[in-house]
Amino acid sequence: MSSRPNARVSIQTGDFDLSTEVARLRADHKGVGAVCSFVGTVRDRNDGQPVSAMELEHYPGMTEKAIEAMIDEAFRRFDILGARVIHRVGPLQPLDQIVLVVVTSAHRGQSFQACEFLMDYLKTQAPFWKKEQTPEGARWVDARVSDDAALARWGISASNA
Repeated sequence: MSSRPNARVSIQTGDFDLSTEVARLRADHKGVGAVCSFVGTVRDRNDGQPVSAMELEHYPGMTEKAIEAMIDEAFRRFDILGARVIHRVGPLQPLDQIVLVVVTSAHRGQSFQACEFLMDYLKTQAPFWKKEQTPEGARWVDARVSDDAALARWGISASNA
């Protein structure tokens, strides 16, 4: 699992600190005028059912490579200065942080767009598998058609239906 301080992608079991990650991304970039971040957390409900815990699995090496490619694409599409994605794996509880996307740019519009693009891409294309614990037992969670629609607005098609 990657945890290098200046890595663009980290897959880890441990939690992360938003302010620390933003500071790392901004360090030595005097042209940064905007920082946009997204933090995803574990909910206690999904599809109307209670969720007591969640476990995320990934394919080491392949996951980091796929997310690096997503970040490369964000740099091609948007005028950004930096990007960082942290995704946790392993067992998680409601309220735990799952994912962090941070993007820096000279102006806010590019940061907002790139952050949203990366999240839409992560939700459908990153090789993660999510299992939720519910009162009826464990269940694997598939990507949603609405996530595919979000990605489609960027001109990328996915088939998670």
